[in-house]
Amino acid sequence: MSSLFLINILLALAWGAISGSFSELNLMFGFVLGMISLFLIREQVGTLSYLFRTKRVISLIWLFLYELVLSAYRVAKIAIQPKINVRPGFFAYELQTDRDHEITLLANLITLTPGTLSVDVTSDKKYLHIHAIDIDDVEAMRADIKNGFERKIMEALR
Repeated sequence: MSSLFLINILLALAWGAISGSFSELNLMFGFVLGMISLFLIREQVGTLSYLFRTKRVISLIWLFLYELVLSAYRVAKIAIQPKINVRPGFFAYELQTDRDHEITLLANLITLTPGTLSVDVTSDKKYLHIHAIDIDDVEAMRADIKNGFERKIMEALR
Protein backbone atom coordinates (compact mmCIF):
# COMPACT_ATOMS: atom_id res chain seq x y z
CA MET A 1 0.00 0.00 0.00
CA SER A 2 2.77 2.43 0.89
CA SER A 3 4.62 1.60 -2.33
CA LEU A 4 1.63 2.91 -4.32
CA PHE A 5 1.75 6.14 -2.34
CA LEU A 6 5.46 6.43 -3.13
CA ILE A 7 4.73 5.78 -6.82
CA ASN A 8 2.09 8.51 -6.71
CA ILE A 9 4.59 10.94 -5.18
CA LEU A 10 7.14 10.02 -7.84
CA LEU A 11 4.53 10.64 -10.54
CA ALA A 12 3.84 14.06 -9.03
CA LEU A 13 7.57 14.85 -9.02
CA ALA A 14 7.84 13.64 -12.61
CA TRP A 15 4.98 15.98 -13.50
CA GLY A 16 6.82 18.83 -11.81
CA ALA A 17 9.98 18.04 -13.79
CA ILE A 18 8.11 17.79 -17.08
CA SER A 19 6.13 20.98 -16.52
CA GLY A 20 9.15 22.84 -15.14
CA SER A 21 7.41 24.02 -11.96
CA PHE A 22 7.68 22.56 -8.48
CA SER A 23 5.13 24.87 -6.85
CA GLU A 24 2.78 23.30 -4.30
CA LEU A 25 -0.22 23.76 -6.56
CA ASN A 26 1.51 22.17 -9.54
CA LEU A 27 2.75 19.24 -7.44
CA MET A 28 -0.75 18.69 -6.05
CA PHE A 29 -2.06 18.72 -9.61
CA GLY A 30 0.63 16.15 -10.50
CA PHE A 31 -0.41 14.05 -7.51
CA VAL A 32 -4.03 14.09 -8.72
CA LEU A 33 -2.87 13.18 -12.23
CA GLY A 34 -0.89 10.32 -10.71
CA MET A 35 -3.99 9.11 -8.87
CA ILE A 36 -5.97 9.22 -12.11
CA SER A 37 -3.20 7.30 -13.87
CA LEU A 38 -3.12 4.68 -11.13
CA PHE A 39 -6.91 4.42 -11.32
CA LEU A 40 -6.74 3.80 -15.07
CA ILE A 41 -4.37 0.86 -14.58
CA ARG A 42 -5.96 -0.33 -11.32
CA GLU A 43 -6.57 -3.90 -12.53
CA GLN A 44 -2.93 -4.37 -13.51
CA VAL A 45 -1.38 -2.98 -10.32
CA GLY A 46 -4.18 -3.39 -7.77
CA THR A 47 -4.63 0.26 -6.87
CA LEU A 48 -8.33 0.23 -6.12
CA SER A 49 -7.85 -0.17 -2.35
CA TYR A 50 -5.22 2.61 -2.41
CA LEU A 51 -7.67 4.98 -4.08
CA PHE A 52 -10.44 4.11 -1.62
CA ARG A 53 -8.04 4.66 1.28
CA THR A 54 -7.09 8.05 -0.17
CA LYS A 55 -10.78 8.94 -0.33
CA ARG A 56 -11.18 7.93 3.32
CA VAL A 57 -8.14 9.97 4.40
CA ILE A 58 -9.55 13.01 2.58
CA SER A 59 -12.87 12.40 4.34
CA LEU A 60 -11.06 12.40 7.71
CA ILE A 61 -9.30 15.65 6.82
CA TRP A 62 -12.62 17.29 5.88
CA LEU A 63 -14.20 16.11 9.13
CA PHE A 64 -11.31 17.57 11.10
CA LEU A 65 -11.55 20.90 9.27
CA TYR A 66 -15.32 20.99 9.85
CA GLU A 67 -14.91 20.21 13.56
CA LEU A 68 -12.10 22.74 13.82
CA VAL A 69 -14.27 25.56 12.46
CA LEU A 70 -17.31 24.50 14.47
CA SER A 71 -15.44 24.23 17.77
CA ALA A 72 -13.53 27.47 17.15
CA TYR A 73 -16.89 29.18 16.68
CA ARG A 74 -18.21 27.66 19.93
CA VAL A 75 -15.14 28.73 21.91
CA ALA A 76 -15.23 32.23 20.42
CA LYS A 77 -18.92 32.47 21.31
CA ILE A 78 -18.12 31.50 24.90
CA ALA A 79 -15.23 33.98 25.06
CA ILE A 80 -17.27 37.01 23.96
CA GLN A 81 -20.14 36.45 26.36
CA PRO A 82 -20.30 39.08 29.11
CA LYS A 83 -20.84 36.38 31.73
CA ILE A 84 -19.05 33.16 30.95
CA ASN A 85 -21.24 30.24 31.91
CA VAL A 86 -19.30 27.04 31.25
CA ARG A 87 -19.03 23.68 32.93
CA PRO A 88 -15.46 22.48 32.32
CA GLY A 89 -14.54 18.98 33.28
CA PHE A 90 -12.92 15.67 32.55
CA PHE A 91 -14.49 12.56 31.13
CA ALA A 92 -13.27 9.12 30.12
CA TYR A 93 -13.83 7.98 26.57
CA GLU A 94 -13.84 4.22 25.97
CA LEU A 95 -11.65 3.52 22.96
CA GLN A 96 -12.85 1.21 20.20
CA THR A 97 -9.34 0.83 18.83
CA ASP A 98 -6.25 -0.56 20.51
CA ARG A 99 -3.66 0.40 17.89
CA ASP A 100 -1.10 2.91 19.08
CA HIS A 101 -1.00 5.00 15.92
CA GLU A 102 -4.80 5.29 15.79
CA ILE A 103 -4.99 6.27 19.47
CA THR A 104 -2.24 8.84 18.95
CA LEU A 105 -3.99 10.35 15.93
CA LEU A 106 -7.33 10.45 17.79
CA ALA A 107 -5.73 12.12 20.82
CA ASN A 108 -4.01 14.69 18.61
CA LEU A 109 -7.16 15.52 16.63
CA ILE A 110 -9.07 16.01 19.87
CA THR A 111 -6.31 18.24 21.26
CA LEU A 112 -6.10 20.29 18.07
CA THR A 113 -9.83 20.97 18.22
CA PRO A 114 -10.45 24.10 20.33
CA GLY A 115 -12.22 23.48 23.61
CA THR A 116 -10.98 19.92 24.15
CA LEU A 117 -7.71 18.42 25.32
CA SER A 118 -6.58 14.80 25.44
CA VAL A 119 -4.96 14.30 28.82
CA ASP A 120 -4.05 10.64 29.21
CA VAL A 121 -4.50 7.13 27.86
CA THR A 122 -4.83 4.33 30.36
CA SER A 123 -2.02 1.77 30.35
CA ASP A 124 -4.38 -0.92 29.04
CA LYS A 125 -5.35 1.35 26.11
CA LYS A 126 -9.05 1.10 26.97
CA TYR A 127 -9.78 4.72 27.90
CA LEU A 128 -8.75 8.17 26.76
CA HIS A 129 -9.17 10.89 29.36
CA ILE A 130 -10.35 14.18 27.87
CA HIS A 131 -10.84 17.66 29.27
CA ALA A 132 -13.56 19.82 27.73
CA ILE A 133 -14.16 23.51 28.27
CA ASP A 134 -17.92 23.01 28.42
CA ILE A 135 -19.58 19.70 29.12
CA ASP A 136 -23.29 19.85 28.38
CA ASP A 137 -23.91 16.19 27.63
CA VAL A 138 -21.06 13.73 28.20
CA GLU A 139 -22.80 10.92 26.32
CA ALA A 140 -23.34 13.15 23.29
CA MET A 141 -19.64 14.10 23.34
CA ARG A 142 -18.65 10.43 23.52
CA ALA A 143 -21.00 9.60 20.64
CA ASP A 144 -19.58 12.47 18.57
CA ILE A 145 -16.03 11.16 19.04
CA LYS A 146 -17.04 7.55 18.38
CA ASN A 147 -19.09 8.31 15.26
CA GLY A 148 -16.79 11.08 14.06
CA PHE A 149 -13.04 11.06 14.55
CA GLU A 150 -12.56 7.50 15.77
CA ARG A 151 -14.73 5.91 13.06
CA LYS A 152 -13.06 7.95 10.31
CA ILE A 153 -9.58 7.15 11.65
CA MET A 154 -10.31 3.43 11.69
CA GLU A 155 -11.76 3.59 8.17
CA ALA A 156 -8.76 5.52 6.85
CA LEU A 157 -6.00 3.49 8.51
CA ARG A 158 -7.31 -0.08 8.30
